[in-house]
Amino acid sequence: MSLQSPRTDVRPTMDRVKAAIFSSLFGSIEGARVLDLFAGTGALGIEALSRGSASAVFVEKNDEAAKTIESNLVKTRLKGKVHQSDVFSYLDRLAVPGGFDLIFADPPYVKAPGDRDFDSELLASDSLVRALAPDGIFMLEKMPGKKLPEHPAWEVTRAKKYGATEVVFFRKTGSEPSETNPEPGDQP
Repeated sequence: MSLQSPRTDVRPTMDRVKAAIFSSLFGSIEGARVLDLFAGTGALGIEALSRGSASAVFVEKNDEAAKTIESNLVKTRLKGKVHQSDVFSYLDRLAVPGGFDLIFADPPYVKAPGDRDFDSELLASDSLVRALAPDGIFMLEKMPGKKLPEHPAWEVTRAKKYGATEVVFFRKTGSEPSETNPEPGDQP
């Protein structure tokens, strides 16, 4: 079933990338509490729900995109909570500590000098670290080749490029690895 897309500059996750993400999360989806940040169409959280996640919270600032997520939930007959909010405001004020087993983030890419660098802000967010369960997984979609700053709270468990997207999986430093299926060419 194809999801609606809002008439905005939302960049939905490609089906191929989505399939690879969920293939690599084998064993981590069933019963998971999911947070979908910069949710756009809600594709990642909706896919998680369709694969047996216990719950999904969608955070999207754009009004039209938030309404689209609600429509997509109705269309798929799945239940989730949509917050029309700035991601960082949600994380600082509403995210329950340790409340999420999987956190997806697909922020806008930095396209020009002076654009806001959401990747760096996310990795530096203490609220994001707190929101993730101790053995949880944080997945970030980013522009391939863009170097991420190192942060002592995060450890990269895998990174894989898919055309114009790179998917990076993190866990909290010192936490036990979650179940993932490695693919040839993955970077630990």
